Amino acid sequence: MTILGIGIFVIFIYLLIGALIGWIAGLLMKGKGFGFFGNIVIAILGSLLGGFVTKLLGIHLGSFITAVLGAILLLFLINLVSKKK
Repeated sequence: MTILGIGIFVIFIYLLIGALIGWIAGLLMKGKGFGFFGNIVIAILGSLLGGFVTKLLGIHLGSFITAVLGAILLLFLINLVSKKK
């Protein structure tokens, strides 16, 4: 069974990796995670941010490390903005 040509198992693995990345970033920045789906959202947005920043700086890191660093940067920016209110 596939969704858009991607196997269900592969999608499940991507979701688990996303949850792991978000959880790691949450532990490093806040001391806790944001739940399974919250961690996935943080990981996706963080991966995009990390990819943008590393490309802008001309740095080539592994995708997992880029995603974790991007998620950490995203959480830092969220904390920075939320503390100003």
